[in-house]
Amino acid sequence: MDPQRPSSPSRSTSYIVIPARLASTRLPRKLLLDETGKPLIQHTYEAASRATRPSGICVAADHEEIVQAVQAFGGRVRMTNPLAACGTDRVAEIAAAMPEVDIFVNVQGDEPELAGATIDLVVDLLEHSADAVMSTLATPIRRREQLEDPACVKVVFGRDGRALYFSRSVVPHPRDWNDRLLSADPPNFFQHVGLYAYRRDFLLLLARMPQSQLETIEKLEQLRVLEAGYSILVGVVDEPTFGIDTPADYRAFVERLGRG
Repeated sequence: MDPQRPSSPSRSTSYIVIPARLASTRLPRKLLLDETGKPLIQHTYEAASRATRPSGICVAADHEEIVQAVQAFGGRVRMTNPLAACGTDRVAEIAAAMPEVDIFVNVQGDEPELAGATIDLVVDLLEHSADAVMSTLATPIRRREQLEDPACVKVVFGRDGRALYFSRSVVPHPRDWNDRLLSADPPNFFQHVGLYAYRRDFLLLLARMPQSQLETIEKLEQLRVLEAGYSILVGVVDEPTFGIDTPADYRAFVERLGRG
């Protein structure tokens, strides 16, 4: 992965939070799976620690077992409200207690192969644009089956890098299909990569905002931000990261790690 990083006019204080939930539907207790000799949450923690911009990192846990697992490998962890509705709420809970931090980065706990440079990129994006409240990433889509898969979230953004829309549908939707649309340079289609950075004040506001109509339809939280009139900056990376959602995903990760 080779992120294209903008130059930053100034530096802010940033901090990584990894929201970690014990329960998971498709892969039970996945953050504690340890066939590699380390729990999955440790792999993600170590990957995120390779970022150079943030001043620190912690896990926002919802269960004592997560707390114990992180403490066992020497990581920083805080217990958050077990009833929190989503990971963003857990990150906001940490942010509320850290007024000295300007930017918080939300790293999913099941992203063990995340490149540290991608975290640095979302921080750089916010530092480069004072009027944006959030930043995220995208990567080109080159396969039609991926483009048409509702599980693959698509994003459309303008020339200024600001997101126009996120969707599970094909966007932009060609009126007349041509396979050359997938090989075009610059790319026509982008997959959203679920890594976020937020300005602290906005993150605290977002956690209090009710779900929006578009968010409810698409089940995409970032639409709440756009529908409320705020800007989300989108950086482009060459390849997506591989989250662990299913037993097959975890087996593939273990195999890749063994070959590395």
